[in-house]
Amino acid sequence: MRPVRFAGLRLVHAALRRDLARIPTALRLLQPTDEAQGEALMRHWDFLTAMLTCHHEQQDVRIWPMLRRFAPELRLLVNWLEDDHHNLDHSFTRTTTLMRIGTRDPASAWPVAYAVEELAARLETHLRIEEEQVLPVMAELLAPQSRVGTLGELLDLLRLAEGPGAPDALAWLLEGVAPEQVEALLADCDDLMARQWPHWQAVYARCTAQLWGTVPSVD
Repeated sequence: MRPVRFAGLRLVHAALRRDLARIPTALRLLQPTDEAQGEALMRHWDFLTAMLTCHHEQQDVRIWPMLRRFAPELRLLVNWLEDDHHNLDHSFTRTTTLMRIGTRDPASAWPVAYAVEELAARLETHLRIEEEQVLPVMAELLAPQSRVGTLGELLDLLRLAEGPGAPDALAWLLEGVAPEQVEALLADCDDLMARQWPHWQAVYARCTAQLWGTVPSVD
């Protein structure tokens, strides 16, 4: 498999889309007796929002300054994207409050599910702009061997940040990715991480089996 440019950024986008598509269904399927299911869903939401925060920080601190310097034609767009990061972070914070209510009280889960769907639609606009207008410029600016936006760089940043651990993040990012593509992506990681990947994948699968067991798969 050929390497995917900016795989770290693209994998975060794909994982956010995947989970924001199935979380509303998981909320609507909650029953009054599903206390453990609700708690698991809330934990996963907290993890998702933590990954989003790390993703935004990576862009705001490392990528946007680079583009302002070397691609001045994108300055206005980059400024808007950075401002929209703050707006999205506030929206996710408000939705987190709703998620705490919906996961504890299934009777109120349906309106919370609608709120998550609205948030997902808003985030989708932001992600598409990055993919269609920013990544092509980065591909021209950066050499193919650059680590900017790669999976390896993302995992290194997670190790330095007070956020999700690299094992959980890697398993989340690679969920649903074809095995042959996973092998190519792991080549961008250090040897220890590649060796431990099967264990991390198995642990993640066990932890999320109950969470998504009744939720239809998202194509």
